[in-house]
Amino acid sequence: MPEILDVAIRRAVVIGNGFAGAENQCIGLVRGLGFSNRHTIYRVTRPRGGINRLLQWLPVSIHKKLESVVRMICGKSSLRTPHTIGLSNVLEADAHHLATMARERFHKDGPLLVVASGRDTISVASSIKRLAPENVFLVQIQHPRFHLNRFDLVITPRHDYYPLTPHGQQQLPWFLRRWVTPWEPPGRNVVLTVGALHQADSAALKVAASAWYNELATLPKPLLVVNIGGPTGNCPYGVDLVKKLVFMLQSVLWSCGSIRISFSRRTPDKISKILVKEFSTNPKVQIWDGKGPNPHMGHLAWADAFVITADSVSMLSEACSTGKPVYVVGAELCTWKFADFQNSLQKHGVVRPFTGKENITESWSYSPLNDTAEASRQVIAVLAQRGWTIHP
Repeated sequence: MPEILDVAIRRAVVIGNGFAGAENQCIGLVRGLGFSNRHTIYRVTRPRGGINRLLQWLPVSIHKKLESVVRMICGKSSLRTPHTIGLSNVLEADAHHLATMARERFHKDGPLLVVASGRDTISVASSIKRLAPENVFLVQIQHPRFHLNRFDLVITPRHDYYPLTPHGQQQLPWFLRRWVTPWEPPGRNVVLTVGALHQADSAALKVAASAWYNELATLPKPLLVVNIGGPTGNCPYGVDLVKKLVFMLQSVLWSCGSIRISFSRRTPDKISKILVKEFSTNPKVQIWDGKGPNPHMGHLAWADAFVITADSVSMLSEACSTGKPVYVVGAELCTWKFADFQNSLQKHGVVRPFTGKENITESWSYSPLNDTAEASRQVIAVLAQRGWTIHP
């Protein structure tokens, strides 16, 4: 692409897939670049519900065409059951529309920054770049596996390259490697992080601290926040681990002023019910029931320490950016690249295994993870090589 001098980017587009974990990474990056109030969210959505859950492996464009054909033949309810995806006012991402917008508004607003995340967004995001190569700067978050020259930058955790290591290769059948691993080592346009990007920067935590002051500031200290995710294929756990967690929490309860427990949307009922049964009547323990505003950002702002299940890269990345003690449950059960992620956190000194022998009043510190800020600096540096800047 020809170099263009003294051109400022004034607008950003986020291409999401309807999943909070992916979209939060995009929004975290655009916040870090100063586009908090200057970005628009579009989504690539695939059919959901009914038999569609069995078709998630298909490319999203083929999945949509297949659903359309079957619906024409068999009727509207043949594939889909009612399902709401995110906000109703979020527009569907259209590559031709966004590329045209980038070209037509280039002289007025400068290049268009496009930030996308998730497998389903790759085709649309790369098409925007292909259709308007001189008017778009494209950042893809999470590894797209191949043809990285379609993107100006790829931002991905270091553990996404674990499958290329000798040990990682041994853990995967040869006929699957091409489909689930990167095809080549990271090139010059790849930015490696420890964990996931997120929105929990200092400005956001200050806002959250103020918003949750009345509910959280008066709780007895130290405040231990317990975040429960849900088992995954590479971080499996069940009732046995949760019963062990109950015992460990009871063992440290004496050293806590208060405990706040929250569950994610992935937490199975059989897991949440055990914790609710054991702690719902304990005066030191509060459990968020999923109703009302989500206290997650307030917890990040006001907690003195965290206990987090090993399955959630996002929750761990956010907590490890606070500099507060983070204890992990179930890391020994993780496999493949997710075990590599857990090992990386421990090598950086940002987490410790939760054993139940801790004294929560005794704090410890570390250099907080700063992946979002570092990724933002890398984006700015690559823009500067082209003579492009970000308008303040």
